[in-house]
Amino acid sequence: MQTSSDRHEYPAHWEADVVLRDGGTARIRPITVDDAERLVSFYEQVSDESKYYRFFAPYPRLSAKDVHRFTHHDFVDRVGLAATIGGEFIATVRYDRIGADGAPASAPADEAEVAFLVQDAHQGRGVASALLEHIGAVARERGIRRFAAEVLPANNKMIKVFTDAGYTQKRSFEDGVVRLEFGLEPTDRSVAVQRAREQRAEARSVQRLLAPGSVAVVGAGRTPGGVGRSVLDNLRDTGFTGRLHAVNRALGEGEKELGGVAAYRSVREIDGPVDLAVVAVPAEQVPGIVTECGEHGVQGLVVVSAGYAESGPEGRERQRALVRQARSYGMRIIGPNAFGVINTSPDIRLNASLAPEMPRPGRIGLFAQSGAIGVALLSRLHRRGGGVTGVTGVSTFVSSGNRADVSGNDVLQYWYEDPDTDVALMYLESIGNPRKFTRLARRTAAAKPLVVVQGARHGAGPSGHAVRATRLPHATVSALLRQAGVIRVDTITELVDAGLLLARQPLPAGPRVAILGNSESLGLLTYDACLAEGLRPHRPLDLTTAASAADFHAALSHALADDTSDAVVVTAIPAVGETSVGDAALAKALRSAAAATPSKPVLVVHVELGGLAEALSAATSTAPQPRDRAAPAPLPEPGPASATAPRSRTGPASAPAPSPRPRTNPTSVTPQPPPDGAHLIPAYPAAERAVRALAQAVAYGQWRREAADPGKVPEYENIDERGAAALIDGLLARGQGLTLGTDETCDLLGAYGVEVHRALPAPGPDAAADAARTLGYPVALKATAPHLRHRADLGGVRLDLADEEQLRRAYAELTELFGDPEELRPVVQRMAPRGVDTVVRAVIDPAAGAVLSFGLAGAASQLLGDMAHRLIPVTDRDAASLVRSIRTAPLLFGWRGSAPVDTPALEELMVRLSRLVDDHPEVVAVTLEPVVVAPRGVSVLGASVRLAPPPARDDLGPRTLPAY
Repeated sequence: MQTSSDRHEYPAHWEADVVLRDGGTARIRPITVDDAERLVSFYEQVSDESKYYRFFAPYPRLSAKDVHRFTHHDFVDRVGLAATIGGEFIATVRYDRIGADGAPASAPADEAEVAFLVQDAHQGRGVASALLEHIGAVARERGIRRFAAEVLPANNKMIKVFTDAGYTQKRSFEDGVVRLEFGLEPTDRSVAVQRAREQRAEARSVQRLLAPGSVAVVGAGRTPGGVGRSVLDNLRDTGFTGRLHAVNRALGEGEKELGGVAAYRSVREIDGPVDLAVVAVPAEQVPGIVTECGEHGVQGLVVVSAGYAESGPEGRERQRALVRQARSYGMRIIGPNAFGVINTSPDIRLNASLAPEMPRPGRIGLFAQSGAIGVALLSRLHRRGGGVTGVTGVSTFVSSGNRADVSGNDVLQYWYEDPDTDVALMYLESIGNPRKFTRLARRTAAAKPLVVVQGARHGAGPSGHAVRATRLPHATVSALLRQAGVIRVDTITELVDAGLLLARQPLPAGPRVAILGNSESLGLLTYDACLAEGLRPHRPLDLTTAASAADFHAALSHALADDTSDAVVVTAIPAVGETSVGDAALAKALRSAAAATPSKPVLVVHVELGGLAEALSAATSTAPQPRDRAAPAPLPEPGPASATAPRSRTGPASAPAPSPRPRTNPTSVTPQPPPDGAHLIPAYPAAERAVRALAQAVAYGQWRREAADPGKVPEYENIDERGAAALIDGLLARGQGLTLGTDETCDLLGAYGVEVHRALPAPGPDAAADAARTLGYPVALKATAPHLRHRADLGGVRLDLADEEQLRRAYAELTELFGDPEELRPVVQRMAPRGVDTVVRAVIDPAAGAVLSFGLAGAASQLLGDMAHRLIPVTDRDAASLVRSIRTAPLLFGWRGSAPVDTPALEELMVRLSRLVDDHPEVVAVTLEPVVVAPRGVSVLGASVRLAPPPARDDLGPRTLPAY
């Protein structure tokens, strides 16, 4: 049992699970007095060389005094952390606070000596780097700002740990020892190093789950049927290339196989390593299975068993215990309540899922938190009909179930550098860490398209998911995801539509669309759909119903060669008497024309043209097709999309898919590859679906181009960051959270160059006249009662009062209309130049982070919700984009003959406010309303600021897995 120290209670918040470089996990926690035996055992397993490097002399064993010193910490001036697997130490780190003379010291001394020791068997796994991040965070919490370390010159591994960390360092050499000193404040480089290590480790942890060399299915039944046996059969029948084992506790003495697979009563009986275990036993039996797997060295688990958080509070606690137990052995988990995982790579051929058929290999990565939705997506992507026709293959598929451990963030880390995935499709019912997801999504989207549909948008997420609360509406979260380059869609149909286009075609260079086809009506529908989606279509070219394949080829070639078009939509309806041969000829003509100009996307809108759609996709369904006994044996259909010759960026070639499972239908036809040079074209059954997918690709292409130059955060000379910090500290000393008064608000905003027009209280007409003389005429008289504030339409505002007579008359009118001054709370304010009233807000959301919002004041934002949002910090380009993102933006740019207003000044105001919130996270909410944007300059007429201790930011601390 861990006990408290002599000076501080045991700091449980320092405990954390981390992913190591090789994808395994370890737990980091403080060392306590109860760890004496563990420390001695750990030290006995360290080589003499490592001991020499640690103590600069032969040190075969620890004395009782050493053990006492290394296990008794006050958690302030002396701190020790251990990395553990299976409860045993694999590495330790400690710091001791020192003074200027190098002797032990207490606060306010802000320097400490740090030293590591890593068990030889675990060196090279990134353990020391992870420990350095955590001990550095602990030291900063305890007021330590610098570390010093003395290292022997031959200890290159430890020197590299320090030098690669990215901190600002000073290095010296004296008395045969290298002395390193470095500050602990995060730098751009240290954060970049930390995130690069995070990406490599988390990607590797997912790779171990998706590319195992051996798999054990625990809970496989003796007879076909049941969850475990189904997974075993799927792995066997789809040709898993590694070693496959079945585990069933009820096997008899003479039973050595299940369904032709080597079978055992326990994981412990398996001869050789097991990389992945699929667990399909009742929930109450899972802990024992996890123990067996951990002791056998299994690297990861896919838990398909149900009965966890989705079943209520008891199941939620069972789920937490499962994660803690698995992580203690260094294992990661997909699930529980998972549908499974699939990897179609011909080198792996893993179908560790409940999907009875292996998807065709391709370039699309698929992630679904729901097994049912995952099945629907696989079905829509890989069968003919029921949505977008044609087939595009899958690279990997992950259905995370309750996503207790491995989440969409981890899979994004894997897909980011996966050479077999060109497009990522995700169905999410919750986002456990929106701040991290947005960061990873932005990086992924800069390299490959990421399409997301989110379920449970208007209510609580699934009961099995642990989700942090957010105060932001779904529309705001969606806007922030789009800012990060995510292609947001509303339905799984749109998810598939967009995925097919992005996987098969290049990105459009702009919004100009050529339309051609053999139906004037269908062309006009496509034209209208383009306008509705904000595209710029040319007038449709009607080839008439008599058009031949050659006519389509010529028209498409001409449209693709036209510099005034960025994409082409081909519309086609069946001609009377058209045969399947005609379909094939038309498809060949379109593919040939598109292949000649591969830089522009081509889409087809078809009506009841099954043959054409399949010919265009150059692929067959994964479902076996029965033969017509009365007809000659059919020719092999075209092969999978992934087996075509190399195309553009979105689809390099890969190996063809296997034949369908013979046990399902012995008469199935093995797909054959299409002709060399085939250019795959996505086909859609409705114009609006094709155009919507195209519009999403256009917007994504524009984002990619803009992301190449994200802009910068300008520096302003009149920002007083230190003065603002001192003011905030003084104000927060009064309490945990407060809304600032008028003078304090003006002072804080003024420190960042945001001038607020002061409003003086006017409890009576004489006070109003005195305030006007102080401010200078002309003035405005406003009622600030909650029901009248910012409601000029109700008559609570009088403007352009040029003298005292007009002011007193207006005061009398207000009190006569609305009641006593005590109820109205009138104020007097200097008049600002006329312009457009806007509102600018900043808020720190505990889940999404700091968000800047903008809209027009009044009905546009309050009634219609016409607000745009960006993550803080915003760059100059972000601010310009924010101003132009609202639907009512034309009012700022001279709509219907009005004078354009000073949008550059508005953008500067936004950047300044963003800087304030980014520099001082204690500023948790700011509202500027109204902000009057005139033809020259802006005037902030109202402002409110709320301060509070900032929410914890787990994206800036050391790498950790979500706590359980």
